[in-house]
Amino acid sequence: MSEPASISSGIAQRYATAVFELAKDQKKLSAVESDLDSLEAALAQSGDFRNLLSSPVYTREEQADAISALSAKMSLSPIMGNTLVLMASKRRLFVVPQLVRALREAIAEDKGEVSAEVVSAKALTKAQDEKLAKTLKARFGKTVKINATVDETLIGGLVVKVGSKMIDTSIRSQLDSLQNAMKEVG
Repeated sequence: MSEPASISSGIAQRYATAVFELAKDQKKLSAVESDLDSLEAALAQSGDFRNLLSSPVYTREEQADAISALSAKMSLSPIMGNTLVLMASKRRLFVVPQLVRALREAIAEDKGEVSAEVVSAKALTKAQDEKLAKTLKARFGKTVKINATVDETLIGGLVVKVGSKMIDTSIRSQLDSLQNAMKEVG
């Protein structure tokens, strides 16, 4: 990890820990979790929001005022709204995407859940999704939340990432492996 990325993730982790502990003490984890959904949607859909978070052109006061107004408009919980305003006053809004990721991980850990990124050649059916979740639960000992995406270049099979572990059963991967083996022979 590069040094600036490491610094950003460290900053985000400290804020995430503080928000998580406050929310847990006040029994507001579900509210913070819905705040994360709103923030992820805003990050994905609004270039203006991403610009507000990362642009050095805005003053601390302008960012704080804008974030305060957006928090009210998005109906964010007081914990999250106040944290974002504090981050604006400290010029730390650029770490909001990492904050969201770190908070998601902390909440999932608290619930005994783990997130699995699943890439398949075709969309998984409900039965396949449930069977995969059951298999992963047996393997990792935690409830698994599956985030599925489709990549037709896999040809067939799956690529499953859970934490730092990756299981690649795709046909593309097997063909690449066979191709490499053939290069070594000839």
